[in-house]
Amino acid sequence: MMDNWPKVATFSIIGFDPETQEWGIAVQSKFLGVGSVVPWAKAGVGAIATQSFANTSFGPRGLNYLEKGFTVEEVVEKLIEKDEDRDLRQFSVMDAKGEVATFTGKKCYHWAGHKTGKYCSAQGNILISEETINQFIDVFESTNGSLADRLLEALEKAQNAGGDSRGKQSAALFIVQDEGGYGGYNDRKYDLRVDDHHEPIKELKRLYELHKLYFHKPDENTLLPMEGQTLELVQKLLIKKGLLESVEDHYSELTKKQLKRYYMQENFEERWRDDLFIDLHVIEYMKTT
Repeated sequence: MMDNWPKVATFSIIGFDPETQEWGIAVQSKFLGVGSVVPWAKAGVGAIATQSFANTSFGPRGLNYLEKGFTVEEVVEKLIEKDEDRDLRQFSVMDAKGEVATFTGKKCYHWAGHKTGKYCSAQGNILISEETINQFIDVFESTNGSLADRLLEALEKAQNAGGDSRGKQSAALFIVQDEGGYGGYNDRKYDLRVDDHHEPIKELKRLYELHKLYFHKPDENTLLPMEGQTLELVQKLLIKKGLLESVEDHYSELTKKQLKRYYMQENFEERWRDDLFIDLHVIEYMKTT
């Protein structure tokens, strides 16, 4: 048995977006590197969060069972049937359609429990109160935006409602979507981790905004024509960065060449425009770095 193991307090949410076909998990814990333990998911299959003396084999094994066609309830039973420490486990299983089944062992440290909602499941242990779990579900179900936005908003509000009774240390966001990874080569759309930080959720949200800046294509609503004050500002910023010598009255080939050079050195390939427009978000980034 694991009675002498350190108490691992964690609260997490699993969510599904049927329109975008994304499965994701957001988690925070007073535990080093929680993102390497709790979240498991596979596009087209489902997601699993395993915590409270987490058995990390539940992730790959559970996804394998789902892929073979077992129901979420059957997966839960198969994972705990031969586990001598089942009473200390807490985990949730979501399938390809967003159906969930959750297990909280009777020896998980107080407060421990779980709650399910539409396309979501929240679970936690060693929490200040069950209000953390209630907030998870309420916020996820009532928030608009992408799955990532909704999961992070729910995570933050759950923390504000009490969270881990021992404090904060690490957080993670893991979302999968078919061909959603970098270059479309895998399904890891977001795999962001804050392993040790005094404000892990705030830091996780900062990383999320950076991820969008680096890897999302520009929104048509944030494009500005390279002319007038915009052109002058961009050229002055390039001069400040040592990439241009003087301001010109038109978007010359030299300015375009040096601007593209800046994009490439800052890893903004996804936001590069070969036409006469520039992304406002890139300008804002240039102004602050």
